[in-house]
Amino acid sequence: MSSYQWFLFFLIIQLIHGLGTWKLYEKAGRKSWEAFIPVYNSIVLMKIINRPTWWTFLLFIPIVNLILFPVIWVETLRSFGKNSTVDTWLGIFTFGFYIYYINYTQDVKHIAERSLVAKTKTGDTISSLLFAIVVATIVHTYVMQPYTIPSSSLEKSLLVGDFLFVSKFHYGARTPMTAIAAPMVHDTLPLINTKSYLYDDKNPESWKNKLQFPFFRFPGFEKIKNTEIVVFNSPRDTVFMMDVPTDRRYNKPIDKKTNLVKRCVGIAGDSLQIKNGDVYINGKILPFPDRAKPQYCYNIKLKGASEESITSQYEITEHYPLFKITRKLWENNVLRDYLRTQKMMLFEVSKDSTDAYINGRITQEIYNKLSLSIPDNYFQANLTEEKASLLKSNPNIESIIRNNKTGAEDGIFPDTPDGKPSLTNNWNSDNLGPIYLPKEGATVKLDLKSLPFYKVIITEYEGNTVKVDGNDILINGKKATSYTFKQNYYWMMGDNRNNSLDARYWGYVPESHIVGKPVFIWFSWDTNGKGINKIRWDRMFTTVNGEGQPQSYFKYFLILLGLYFVGDYFWKKRKANKA
Repeated sequence: MSSYQWFLFFLIIQLIHGLGTWKLYEKAGRKSWEAFIPVYNSIVLMKIINRPTWWTFLLFIPIVNLILFPVIWVETLRSFGKNSTVDTWLGIFTFGFYIYYINYTQDVKHIAERSLVAKTKTGDTISSLLFAIVVATIVHTYVMQPYTIPSSSLEKSLLVGDFLFVSKFHYGARTPMTAIAAPMVHDTLPLINTKSYLYDDKNPESWKNKLQFPFFRFPGFEKIKNTEIVVFNSPRDTVFMMDVPTDRRYNKPIDKKTNLVKRCVGIAGDSLQIKNGDVYINGKILPFPDRAKPQYCYNIKLKGASEESITSQYEITEHYPLFKITRKLWENNVLRDYLRTQKMMLFEVSKDSTDAYINGRITQEIYNKLSLSIPDNYFQANLTEEKASLLKSNPNIESIIRNNKTGAEDGIFPDTPDGKPSLTNNWNSDNLGPIYLPKEGATVKLDLKSLPFYKVIITEYEGNTVKVDGNDILINGKKATSYTFKQNYYWMMGDNRNNSLDARYWGYVPESHIVGKPVFIWFSWDTNGKGINKIRWDRMFTTVNGEGQPQSYFKYFLILLGLYFVGDYFWKKRKANKA
């Protein structure tokens, strides 16, 4: 809904509240009209139910208010003597409308000085739990959110099993856009594996989907910079629920799209190009901070060792076999088209007169059909430049060459006007661009050549309709030759270049999708480790962004924790002696 529609909805809620409580306001010694004045009625209500005035603020925080509304209904009933279990459940299951019945049919008296202490241990536990959930939801939404690294797209920079704290306030906390959702979970309720929010992905016009708050972000004290690691919502989500992966595209609220973490290599206003795997910004190669560990694909040819011995000796975790194919088959265009339909990534790594080598998702059917074989002395691996240099000095390695793709690659950004991937620009994940990263307020020329770059922005991210009529482009039914952007856009990529689904495939990340800035790793778990070494101690309490190599502050944390317990012990002992 628009801001205007939400304002009307807010006024209707105030009217419903007033009609259902005005007699109760009178019985509490207040004026009946006070039940109808927006915001003021909440302040008065807090006095009536003997709760602090600042609770009024919580009623206007999305998600938090969903927790607090049932509490307010029950507290209102109890303030007028309705303390039974039946009254409590009627208040909750009627969504507060049971108060209408009390307001118009019951002769109740206001209990001004009622006790706020729970009469049972269960009641006390529930009250404490609700308060903890409210506080945790506020912190989770507006201050700091825990996050786990699930994939190796930033391998060597961030590892699978790293547990991060992501700051919401560095770039400005974003208010929730999904009005009805469970607190402190993303898009899936644990254990039952179902959606945690109210939304209909199959029907964009559903009333459920209209219950979305307009995008709003509080001011931050930092702007996103080139090379910073950023957490954001996937702009082209294909995951229905986090625990139920699928290849299908789903319509989801922005704040419920899958959380991703990548490195921002291009910011709004930049001109970006990738040449042979290197990123260029505004014509200059982008320098990475010392702690960034980009990995590239290398072809490794051996002369006196096995693949297993080399990968084990140098702790190479991502390596792939190469498949030998005859030159005659390799140069067969019909065959190459067939391989492309299998969504294979093809690499020609040798220009031998009789053989060529390919790599990709080789099925047994393809292996047999093409009479492929696996050479003993040739494989590919994802390596940092430092590790590649180290391997070059090994006498058992004949050659190690960085493999850069050539020719068009299916699925590379941008899409064509009809939404199908384009292969006409000859781009691939190692060579693409230049691409302009849209900046809020900037205007670009719009024609059939530039439309593929901006169509998703104009339609999905900025809410317009686009239609192509011959050589004319119609935006919202009107002919357009230019377009002015409403927000900033960024280019996010993984450091593990050969194993990262990122902006090279789905394009720009809108500012509305930015979640926050990872600030430090508080825990790191290595599933391949043994015993106590499953914990990566050297990564505990290390910062994520910044210059220089990461440094663990875990020992300082332990020292402070020890001082706290020692100080607490002596303080309690001193207090006991005085008593």
